[in-house]
This record gives sequence, C-alpha cells and structure tokens, in this order.
Amino acid sequence: MPPKHADVPLETYRLFDLALDVGEGEANLVRQVRTRLGLADEELRGLRIARKALDARKRHGERRLEFVCHVDVVVAAGSLRSKSAKRELASGKLKRAPLPGNVLVPGLDDAARRGRVLVVGSGPAGLFAAWTLAKNGFAVTLIERGPPVEERAKPLVQFHRTRHVDPEANLLFGEGGAGTYSDGKIYTRVDDPLEVVLLEELVACGAPANIVYDSLAHIGTDKLHRILPELRRRLAALGVEFRFRTRLEGLVVRGEGERSIVAADTTAGRIECAALFLAVGHSARETWSRLSACGVPFEAKPFQLGLRIEHPQELVDRARYGDAAAILGAASYNLLSKAEGELPAAFSFCMCPGGRIVASVNEPGLLCTNGMSNSRHSSGWATAALVTTFGPREFGNEPFAGVAFQRELEARFFAAGGSDFTAPAQSASDFLAGRVTAKPRHSTYPFGTTGARLDELVPPLARTALARALERFERQIPGFASDAGLFVGLESRSSGPVRIPRDKHSRLARGFANLFPLGEGAGYAGGIMSAALDGANGALAYLEVLAGRSPGSVALARPEAGL
Repeated sequence: MPPKHADVPLETYRLFDLALDVGEGEANLVRQVRTRLGLADEELRGLRIARKALDARKRHGERRLEFVCHVDVVVAAGSLRSKSAKRELASGKLKRAPLPGNVLVPGLDDAARRGRVLVVGSGPAGLFAAWTLAKNGFAVTLIERGPPVEERAKPLVQFHRTRHVDPEANLLFGEGGAGTYSDGKIYTRVDDPLEVVLLEELVACGAPANIVYDSLAHIGTDKLHRILPELRRRLAALGVEFRFRTRLEGLVVRGEGERSIVAADTTAGRIECAALFLAVGHSARETWSRLSACGVPFEAKPFQLGLRIEHPQELVDRARYGDAAAILGAASYNLLSKAEGELPAAFSFCMCPGGRIVASVNEPGLLCTNGMSNSRHSSGWATAALVTTFGPREFGNEPFAGVAFQRELEARFFAAGGSDFTAPAQSASDFLAGRVTAKPRHSTYPFGTTGARLDELVPPLARTALARALERFERQIPGFASDAGLFVGLESRSSGPVRIPRDKHSRLARGFANLFPLGEGAGYAGGIMSAALDGANGALAYLEVLAGRSPGSVALARPEAGL
C-alpha cells in the first residue's frame, strides 16, 4: 500500500521569529508552527531550523535571554488556508523558502573539461574553488606553499621554543590557511544560496550539524584539524591533486590585450593550466609582488587595523548572560562604536570566547596578533580585535602603500616588545589615561608581554577610535575598559590592504581571460565563510561561461563577497 499523501505535492515555506526560552527544547518549535499557521498534525510534513540566534538584549532594564529561530516548514500544497496562515503571509513573517544553491553546471562537455585547472592556495577560497571544479568533473591541481595540516604543528612548536619563525610553515601558511588556527567561525553577513551547500559539505567532513543554522556557528581549531584531512580525502576522491610545500613564483602569460595564463612557475617546477584560480590569502606579500611583476593589476584598498584585547571570560559571561552562563557556556560579543562626523568608527572583530592570543606572523622582525580557540572555549579568557578602518587617504594610493604601512607598524610593535616576539601590552584603563602599564597582568599570549604605550604606538586615528570604543563598550560590558581589559600587540591583518580588480560577473582579473582572483588575498572576502563562498562562486562563474551560460544563472543570485 503506498504511503499516505504520497501523491500530494509538497511546498516549503520559511516562518520567521519563533522564540525559545533558554533551556527549552527545540521540539517546542513544532507546537509553535502548528499554532501560528493553523495546521493539523498531518498537514505539517517536515520542519528544519534555518537560523537560530540568541537574543540577549535588555528590555525595560531587564535581560530575558531567548533564542529566535527561523524555520523551514514543509506542508502539503494548499494546506495554508487558515486565517492565521494568511495573516503570516500578509505580514511577511511567512514566505516561500529560498531555493537551495547548486554547484553542478549542466551543459559542460568533454571539450570544456580539457586541460587541468590550477588552484593556488588551500585556504577556504582555494579549497572550495577546487571542490566546485572537481564536482563538475574537472581535473584540478591545488598547490599550497605550506605543509598539510598534520605537519603544521611541528614548526609552530619550534617557533614557540626558539622564537625563530619558519617563513613557509606558520600560523598563516599551510593547509586551511590562517583560519586553521582561529576560532573556526563560519558565520557571515553575506546572503548567498550556496552557504548551506558548503556548510553541509563541512558537516559531511565531521563538523557539528548545528553549523548549518547557528547564527554564531564556530568549529574550533581542534575540530578543524580533523575536518581538513577528511575534506582533502573527499577532494582527492573527486580527482584533485594536492601539492604541498609548493610556492607560486611567477606566471607564463601569452597574448596581447586580453592575456591568458598558460602555466605557472613554482618551487616544484612549471605547471601548465587551462585556467588559474588565485587564492593566496591576506599575507602573501611577496607573492603579490611577483604577480604584479607578471602584469597582474593591483590597487590599494581600505583595511582594518587596531589592537587585540583580552578579558577574563567571566566578566563577559556575567554581562551578556548573567545566571544563564552555566547553561549557555562562554559568551561572545559583537560591539560597534559608530562614526560621528570626523570621529571614526571602531568595532570588535574575530571575538574568541574562551580563547587565546597568538603571534600571527610569517617573517622575522614583525609582530601581529590574532585570536584562536578550541571548540570547548575553555581557556577562561575572552579575546577580540578592536579595529578601525584605514584607507588610501591615510597611507597613499600606490597599490602596495597599505602593505608598507602595515609593515612599518608591525616592525614598530616588534621593537617595542623587545625584538623577540614579546608583545607590548597596556591595560584598557591605562590606554585611556595615557600611561604605561608597568607590570601587565597575565595574558594567554605565548611569548609574554611587556608594558608599553600602545596609545602612542598606534596611529592617532586608531588611538581616537579605540578610546571612543572603550568608553562605549564599557556601558555594554561593565569592566571592559578597566584594568581587567588588556591590550596586547597589534592586530593588522584582519583584512588585506590590496585588491586585484576583477569583473563583477565573470570574476576575471582585469585584462586576463583565465585568471580568477579569489578570497581575502584578492580583496573580496573577510573571513572563513565569505572566502569559501567567493571561491565556489569564482569557480562557478568560469564553469557557467564554458557551458554557454551567463555567470550567476546556476546558483541563483550571488552578490560580491566584499568587506
């Protein structure tokens, strides 16, 4: 006997703003959906959480923590007949669910697949460009200047032991890119139909299932180190060839006007290619210089710069969650100090609850910090970057003026710490008062700290922006601007200072017929997920043109993933 209702077509709608109290089970969502839509038990065929976010705002001076959920509801066609369902539709609280993204491009033939495609960089942009190409049957070679993830720990231990950094194997270069040693945040402000598709691939590689809908989804450094080898295995099964410890040295370019890349010169020899996808990351400074010498265009772009701040996690938990911290775990924050006239904005970035501060460097003589945390967020310390935006108005319009500006500041902070990767530090209260913190308190930074006038080391624009931000953030998190807050080192690589100009639709570099700049290193992303999306979308643009389609026709609307 066939299943009941098997011949009835189904429809999927997204219902917005369902509330769950902290500690309340997600099963209560079913009851809420049936009530709000006036559905009988048999009319609700399926339910999936599309988004789940914690609302920690205060109302009338009190904070009532609750989760706000958007859910995708599967119903039999014609089921939404009740007055309550019609009210939800009229109000916009109920809409047809967005169509899922798609990375498979129809119409590709063997002629289109002729020749290997080269992907440079194994960060999220490079990995998901390779994934998209391989899913469509293309032969892909992926080169990465650093080691595979299983071999990244040894040079880092050596760095911490000797304070001599390996320029090819460090926190920035290696499988997974800089994001491998971070909080593993994979949420983004980019609204892209491919987001769920890419997240589901990460889940298939061992990531927690809730990353598909959690508005503050994170994986954690420890889990990333298990997920990346599985993603590599799945890519290899699709035919992707990995070449680690292979650095891009130059390009072999043919033609006049619109030029084509026929091969890439690397430390492992020349590699011929039908197209090249460039995903080198936000710190590949010498690679940018080599590419520029080969005729690849670059332009200066604004980037974020500031300091990393660290607090006891309990201080943040108390302010954000109160007594519910025991249920919700380590609290995070996302703080913004808006611009006012000529006074600049500042905001928190890369907030790592229960995390620690690391030296995010790839060459001697320079100091830059970053944050990372494991999936359990168990360090007892909360750290984030507080940054403001610098642009060509501050450092000049030459393509690499921002790089020179970064390097000058990183060298200044390196020297201020004692020229051995010790980080200069200053309490938040001393930053506001303009005085040295004689004996900085404990920090998770592995090389130690020394007291310094960070308020004088940063440019005046940053000092003004961060001082205003501290005063505002103190009202949201009491104690934020006190001695409990400790600024440690410089945060200069939250985003890259250059952009490779490209066509908005085809994603081709200006003046090239087969060069696709991708991700943070090309100036088109600002985090793990936005970089992954940019990589997948860049590959799709190439495939759609080969199939005789307009870029963007397969995966629905795919806006530029910019900062």
